[in-house]
Amino acid sequence: MKNTMLFASLLALAGLSTSAMAADNSSNWYLRGEAGNSRLSVNGNSGSDTSFGGRVGYYFNPNFAVEGFYTDFGSSSDSGFSAKIDGFGAGLVGKMSFSPDNTGWFIDARAGVLRSKTKVSFGGFHASDSSTKGYIGVGGGYDFTRNFGLSLNYDYNGVDVFSQGGSLKTLTAAAEFRF
Repeated sequence: MKNTMLFASLLALAGLSTSAMAADNSSNWYLRGEAGNSRLSVNGNSGSDTSFGGRVGYYFNPNFAVEGFYTDFGSSSDSGFSAKIDGFGAGLVGKMSFSPDNTGWFIDARAGVLRSKTKVSFGGFHASDSSTKGYIGVGGGYDFTRNFGLSLNYDYNGVDVFSQGGSLKTLTAAAEFRF
């Protein structure tokens, strides 16, 4: 937990640093909405559901950003048992555009930490568990303007669910607005 707080504090300080602002990028802040599918795998068992998320970030230059996000990875219920998993995260993003004016096709990669929370209930019994693990992701898309783009993204998130190691894999479509 202390490492997570330290990492989040460093990212926040970096985002507030005016000396790191790039003069050639008028669209430094961004908001991104994502929707897609998540697959939770724990101890040989897996399930999938629709996931939704939002990210906010800051581009220091056209190729490097920091971001924070929230994702609802979905829920499942069967015969009185229900489970839901979501999480908050922070990370770094690298982006490469294939045109000189930062529009057109691009690829990106990201890495950071995810604080996930799992909630389960069965027959009146309720329990929750949290874990902090790393994540990595890749994406590709098209920037229609310097302020708007669409992308397809894949993220791999490590999770612990009640002391059982597992993973969350998400495939999402996203719309990003830069301002």
